Amino acid sequence: MPFADANHGKPDDPKQNEVTWHDQKASHVSDPELERLLEEGVSLTQETTLPFSRSYAHVETAGDTGISPGSDLQGALGLFAEAAQDMATAGVELGLGRHFACADFCNQAAEKATQSVSLLRFGHRSMYDHDLGALGTLVGAPEDILEELAILTPFHPEAFHAETPPEEADEVISAEQARSYIQSARHVLSWARSIVLNA
Repeated sequence: MPFADANHGKPDDPKQNEVTWHDQKASHVSDPELERLLEEGVSLTQETTLPFSRSYAHVETAGDTGISPGSDLQGALGLFAEAAQDMATAGVELGLGRHFACADFCNQAAEKATQSVSLLRFGHRSMYDHDLGALGTLVGAPEDILEELAILTPFHPEAFHAETPPEEADEVISAEQARSYIQSARHVLSWARSIVLNA
């Protein structure tokens, strides 16, 4: 997009140029795993867009995957796509220096990814009290995923702001910590992706 177009026809607006330059700079930050999730994980493949009745036939023969005949494949795919979008937003928030917002979106991405497994396995979202580890246990997550979920649990806004005032939130979490939360959330999404997109 030409610079003048980004400024809505005002090429001499320095404030707009600074904002547009920052937005363009942030959009060039590349993350191969996130790009792969967005390109491959969010798009629906032929296998996952089978007619609803045929999807059940596939699920019934799934063997020991823990997928029940009453699963909600379309709901699981949709919720996983939301998780992937939250991961993209977490990266943007990190780039903007909004470290708590980054951690919060990592928490949301992990929750949605785990709930997508619940939709696939049980046909509904699992009830839990913002403890992502408890949610992971409900859906049968392996130990390494439970550890990642435990790392991300404290960043639900209600729990986090009970001990940290909102105006101090970004100062409490460093950029390095926020990057580690992105890695934890990616691990959870990778696990969920291997279940949801292979159903």
